[in-house]
Amino acid sequence: MHPYRTRFKKYIVAEFLPPRQARGKRHKQDRVIIFCPGLHGGPSSAPLLDFYSKKGFWAFKFRYRGTWESGGKFLRYSHEKDVLDIISQLPKGFVTIPDHKRFAVRPKAVYVCGVSFGGTAAILASRSGKVTKIIALSAVIDWRDQAQRGHTLDWSRRFTREGFGDAYRFSDRDWQKLSNGKFYSPIAEVDRMEGKKILLIHTKDDDVVRPRPTVKFAKKTGAKLILLKRGGHGSSSWFTKPQFYTKIAKFLKNGPQ
Repeated sequence: MHPYRTRFKKYIVAEFLPPRQARGKRHKQDRVIIFCPGLHGGPSSAPLLDFYSKKGFWAFKFRYRGTWESGGKFLRYSHEKDVLDIISQLPKGFVTIPDHKRFAVRPKAVYVCGVSFGGTAAILASRSGKVTKIIALSAVIDWRDQAQRGHTLDWSRRFTREGFGDAYRFSDRDWQKLSNGKFYSPIAEVDRMEGKKILLIHTKDDDVVRPRPTVKFAKKTGAKLILLKRGGHGSSSWFTKPQFYTKIAKFLKNGPQ
């Protein structure tokens, strides 16, 4: 099934699919799952949304403000705000583009999943009481750690601007905020985290985002951590692979269904 397209808070473009219910069955309550893409992830989302729609979720994947089709400026605000703005609009209603078919969702459970840059958004969104649980793959926990490695913040800034052009619209001043250790930074909010809401998945051989900050974050917050020997840097496709989905489903099972 081809995903619907909508816009939240005028700026945030998202694709989504409603849950595909088995014939003769009804879900007792609506479950929403929101996917936060990685920094350079392409906009394609159909297989991911279709997979979770078939599992009974309202499935959403969005573009951050200031990226791809979404309006605004990238990194002007901390991007968990995009997630929370979507959640706040769900019960108020949203319409498809361009046919203006209207939907409204009053979820009993909201799950947020993110990979890499999107894992950061998911972790920070977990502070909201409206978020039930989150899953973060290869998440950036501390941008100061990134600034000291091969894929430095300056390298990523130049690559993003030169390689993606207007798909990412940001100022150097806003990008530089990532290096201060406070902006869009889970490590700066570690004392405000509710670890039981968080599942972290990382690999020891991730050469893009080191696992060490993730391990430290898990110990400080009590978050559940799955640390794999190998696999490299995570991608959104992991959310549909059986070996990962089994772990994800088990983690979500204790929350509202």
